[in-house]
Amino acid sequence: MSKPRILSTSVLAQTRLFQIQGIDLAFSNGRTATFESVRMQGDGVVMVAAINAQDELVLIREYAACQDRYEVGFVKGKIDPGETPEISADRELKEEIGFGARCIQKVRKISYSPAYTNLETHLYVATDLYPEQAEGDEIEPLEQMNWPVADIDSLLDHPEVSDVRVIMLLLELQKTALKDTAKYR
Repeated sequence: MSKPRILSTSVLAQTRLFQIQGIDLAFSNGRTATFESVRMQGDGVVMVAAINAQDELVLIREYAACQDRYEVGFVKGKIDPGETPEISADRELKEEIGFGARCIQKVRKISYSPAYTNLETHLYVATDLYPEQAEGDEIEPLEQMNWPVADIDSLLDHPEVSDVRVIMLLLELQKTALKDTAKYR
């Protein structure tokens, strides 16, 4: 089976963060279709699981407007122009939880709903934290909470954890913890 041929693309809507495109496709079986795609501006986002010296995850709790509730999760943010994902991860740590990290390791890059969006998230684990604050763009102060790495199971069941990226990173940490708790040190 060969990939469909792109006949045309058009901008259906535009915001400062996203563009909605119509993509006209011709498939190898002769059929055509128009797909709608949400395209993020920029190079994606980072999500960082920070682990402190007490083997606790440093989490944030912030308002999720589309769900109209608060969510518990990891440090995250958009990769700024000219930044590598690693530099973005360290900057976001300083802005959101007031720590830099001497060790930032990439876990993997993920996408979700790839038929409908180009949004990619680079997942990281940060250790060897040190205090360093940078000014961020948060509208309200982020609530910070610590959670024992050894108790990821109950965090996965937490009613305020629903972001699939957070769950994916927790499962990666859980998998690693079962094999080698020192991997990210």
